[in-house]
Amino acid sequence: MAGLRGQEELLRAIRAITSGSHTDEIHRLTGPEYDPAIQELAEAMAVMLVRLEAREDRLEELLAKIRRDTVNTITSVVHALGARDAYTEGHGERVGVYARRLAQRLKLPADEVERIRIAGTLHDIGKIGFSDRVFSSEDTPLSEDMVEEIHRHPEWGRDILKDLDFLGPALEYVYAHHERLDGSGYPRGLSGDAIPLGARILCVVDYFDAMTTDRPYQKGRSREAAFAILRDLAGTALDETLVEAFILEVEENGPAG
Repeated sequence: MAGLRGQEELLRAIRAITSGSHTDEIHRLTGPEYDPAIQELAEAMAVMLVRLEAREDRLEELLAKIRRDTVNTITSVVHALGARDAYTEGHGERVGVYARRLAQRLKLPADEVERIRIAGTLHDIGKIGFSDRVFSSEDTPLSEDMVEEIHRHPEWGRDILKDLDFLGPALEYVYAHHERLDGSGYPRGLSGDAIPLGARILCVVDYFDAMTTDRPYQKGRSREAAFAILRDLAGTALDETLVEAFILEVEENGPAG
């Protein structure tokens, strides 16, 4: 009877394993109360599981390294933008830092914090598609065609990154980082909750870094002046809760280095 019971339990454990559910039941079946044949099969299955788990761990480490290397390679493209636009140099890294800090303050899950950080770092990758006339237009009025280029850079950024499946929702954050709560943003005119939280975070921190960064034609504003503008935009362009959380974060922990 014990042998029959062992067979049924072994079959149950094997079915669970083959369906992708790793179970400790297989280890229990190696105990002396079971038939030796059941013990032997259970031990063989347990050894196989250990080896599979070790291979899965190594594969996951390899995939994680490939993902890091890919993001680092793309980040180097963002750095290359600095050769055409001095303002862009360092902007992505600071936005990534601010976005991570705000996401952590909101107590978002660690994997979501990392997605938001990556999206912040890469949010302006689409600017690589700007023509020279946009990069050289610092002190001249923008033509309609140039404004059209600028409004398309979130879409270009998404298109550059779209084959990197591991980025997941971060692609949408890049695409929507210039959308505004009142629907007046671009490129799609999204409004309210239709704008993902990650993109709303990027919008707040992107505004702040843009306002506090020196440019050839404009000196960066003080933190206090930038905070005042963020509050003016809260509820219309920006998420008021995020604005206040971000201001508190910077007041307590300082600006990005």
